Amino acid sequence: MIPNCPKCNSEYTYEDGNLLVCPECAYEWTGEEQAEENGLVVKDAYGNILQDGDSVTIIKDLKVKGTSSVLKMGTKVKNIRLVEGDHNIDCKIDGFGAMKLKSEFVKKA
Repeated sequence: MIPNCPKCNSEYTYEDGNLLVCPECAYEWTGEEQAEENGLVVKDAYGNILQDGDSVTIIKDLKVKGTSSVLKMGTKVKNIRLVEGDHNIDCKIDGFGAMKLKSEFVKKA
């Protein structure tokens, strides 16, 4: 989901390469600037900035603490929520339920 323009709050913003652009007031900004203004910057294993609502893919098999289950590499996780702390992604994974992940083990889909 593309955020509204930080200057005029227009909902018609669009992506142009690495920039976000507002067609109504012609303001241009990067997703990084937006994330820094919000205070919480979370990056995936490849340095891409993650935002609430993004979809991610797990990049390595992860053991689930307290069970004998494993989250397999390539598992897609939709609609993440960013939180403070070591495990900075809150999500629900089909077949596992509510889960917290570290951003260093995912890539933006």
